[in-house]
Parts: sequence; C-alpha cells; structure tokens
Amino acid sequence: MAKLILSLDGLVLNEFPLTKERTTIGRRPHNDIQIDNLAVSGEHAAIVTIGNDCFLEDGGSTNGTLVNGAPVKKQILRNNDVIELGKYKLTFVGRSPAPAAAEYEKTMVWRPADVKPAAAPHAAPTSPRFAPGDRPPTVAPTGAGARTTPVRGSAGGSDARIPLWKIALVLLAILAVGFLIYGTRG
Repeated sequence: MAKLILSLDGLVLNEFPLTKERTTIGRRPHNDIQIDNLAVSGEHAAIVTIGNDCFLEDGGSTNGTLVNGAPVKKQILRNNDVIELGKYKLTFVGRSPAPAAAEYEKTMVWRPADVKPAAAPHAAPTSPRFAPGDRPPTVAPTGAGARTTPVRGSAGGSDARIPLWKIALVLLAILAVGFLIYGTRG
C-alpha cells in the first residue's frame, strides 16, 4: 500500500497510508493530512489514487507545490518522490513491486481472430472390428476447441460435426416456441 512520510528538517513526524481515492493535504483541520504552518495553504494539494497510480494535484496553493525540487500543478508520483510544502517534506513510498512473471500461473489468451481454420480430417483406416462399409468415427480438430457431437447418416457416409452450442440453441428455440404455444393455456 502506498503511503506518505511527513518530515521536517530530516525528522520523521508521521506516516499516512493512502487508503482513500482522494487524500487532501492542507492547513485546515478537515484535511486528511493537516500541516499547521502558515507556508501551507488551507487546501494546499491532494493525492488522487487511480488503480495502482497516485497523482499529486496542487490545489491552487499560494506558495506552490514542489516535487523533487520542481514546481508542479499535476504530477504522477513515483517511489521516493519528495513533495515539498514550505519547510515540510512528504516522501512518497509506492506500492510494493508486482511479483515476477515466474510467480504467475501461465495462462493462454485466445482471441477468435488468431485461430486458423482446421485442416480437413484424413480418413481413418478401416479396421476389422467394423462391419464392411462402416467407417470408424474420426476425431477432427475443431477451431477454438469447440466441443462437437457427430451426426450419423449424412450424405456420403462421412461424419458431419455440429457444435454443441448450435444444438443447445435449437433446443432452446424449440422450448421457447412450445412455451409460447402451450404455456399460456390453463
């Protein structure tokens, strides 16, 4: 978790975890980080956290806001950046680094545009356990790993394959029509 470390003349005064989406900094008591010093404006600046990034926004302060010695209006914060408000310094300590790639489980991402059409299946040799004229079922690779079911009795004696989602869609349509016809009768 990211945090700010408040210091004055090298002496650490406090630490503030950045747990809110917007953390305000200023002299007035309603600020999340209150710095009671006349060099700090009432609403001096804010830290906005979006995802893993933290941004510093100057709130139109009289004396300005410096990050690593340079005046800024809006700035993304990096680990160990030093925000200067008058004599006070806020050191930004970023989130811990992401785990190394080796610590993640390897996952394959599939995009339909990346799939090449499957090659036509080769006829399987006839084996003695099948009756003459019968062909053993062939297992053809299908695009995108879609599950299919064979349909027997198609022309030419070959096995045509229909994806299961198409069969499910037809069954769902039949059920919907049946409900529309018979479901409203009492």
